[in-house]
Amino acid sequence: MKAIVYEHTGEPSVLQLVDRPVPEPGPGEVLVRVAVSGVNPTDWKSRRNGPIPAGWQIPGQDGAGVVEAVVEGVDQQLIGERVWIWEAAWQRPWGTAAEYTVVPVRQAVSLGSASFDLGASLGIPFLTAHRCLTVGEYMPQKLHAGALSDHTVLVQGGAGAVGNAAIQLARWADACVIATVSSAEKAQLAAAAGASHVINYREQNVVEEVRKIAPDGVHTIVEVAPAVNAAADAQVLRNGGAICVYANEGGDEVTVPIRPSMMPNARWQFVLVYTEPQVAKAHAVRDVCAAVVQGAIRVGPEAGLPLHHHSLSAAAAAHQAVENSVVGKVLISTSEQ
Repeated sequence: MKAIVYEHTGEPSVLQLVDRPVPEPGPGEVLVRVAVSGVNPTDWKSRRNGPIPAGWQIPGQDGAGVVEAVVEGVDQQLIGERVWIWEAAWQRPWGTAAEYTVVPVRQAVSLGSASFDLGASLGIPFLTAHRCLTVGEYMPQKLHAGALSDHTVLVQGGAGAVGNAAIQLARWADACVIATVSSAEKAQLAAAAGASHVINYREQNVVEEVRKIAPDGVHTIVEVAPAVNAAADAQVLRNGGAICVYANEGGDEVTVPIRPSMMPNARWQFVLVYTEPQVAKAHAVRDVCAAVVQGAIRVGPEAGLPLHHHSLSAAAAAHQAVENSVVGKVLISTSEQ
């Protein structure tokens, strides 16, 4: 098979297109012929700084394709199933930037009739967004239509991949969603994703605008840049609300305003999808699947998530695009399926 491999960390140029034997699934695993691989910030960060325990690494946590083989003890009816994949390369060398990959059976999830592009866009962004929307005093453990009715959610950075996912999932669950953006173009994307209100933080006062919409404050904040937004977040949170931090844009350290956070009994919740509790991960996978089945998750510019396609041989360019913070979702086509 053709695969993208790196044997040492560094610039995108360390990614090499090579021929590798098709892997054989081990106990409890399935072999998936990958159609599309999704590229996330953690992919390039691991490529630059992560360990390479096997001496080589195929990048790509997310993807979509067709189950080609299973081992004894795994349901044979899965063969031929269209699936989406999550965390393929987490502490494993077999990522999705290849024509084939192997993953534990629970990490190959039925995609139904949804597109491979959509399937490859789910993983990290939607599982992260789900976690952000299901922690806190007011938030349910599971999402479904109506789960967030009467809730107000603030999504800081509504044009990003996780921001887009949070908007789509929150709207599916019937929340009122306020999104912040930095430009008119990004405002259009956040609105297309389903945001009820969009605030351009370069032109408007976020605290004033949020308080106009939610006088009592918001129930939860999906936060991409805590170092920049901490003071404003504390001012717009309602009593018992949660600030869910999933990224460190704008700085690696955050100064938490103690008294403004103390008064509403605020929760500062840090989120890393890889190490979240297994029960929460299981809820997220199930709920995301339900949202897909119900047609609540979309991709493309009409859904606020422009798609940028690259060939397998152009994986370095795909990584560079994500590293350069391209707006939208970067995908690598690994086969002609």
